[in-house]
Amino acid sequence: MDWKLTDDRPIWLQLTEQMTRRIITGIYPPGSRLPSVRELAAEAGVNPNTMQRALAQLEQDGLAKADRTAGRMVTQDTAVLDAVRRAQARVVMEQYIHAMAELGYTPGEAAALLKEEKL
Repeated sequence: MDWKLTDDRPIWLQLTEQMTRRIITGIYPPGSRLPSVRELAAEAGVNPNTMQRALAQLEQDGLAKADRTAGRMVTQDTAVLDAVRRAQARVVMEQYIHAMAELGYTPGEAAALLKEEKL
């Protein structure tokens, strides 16, 4: 999996966002075991402490749970996953509406254009 990291925001936050996306899209399905901190850190090319902070945030957000014997697991709570997925969708929609407004479209026109294009 490719990690896209930039210098404009904290790395741990970018890692959290990318892990969140992987969880809500099913790359890491509900109830599955997440790779270890060291595995993920090596894959992303970051310090294990940075990855640890990102995974701790996933736990705080309710997307992952630490199990002393099994490592970290993705939550099985589909309500949490659905809520996070919906929140992510809302952000994407707001970005779309904002970009379309810059082009001179009203929100209704932007929605109609999407429907017309059947994207």
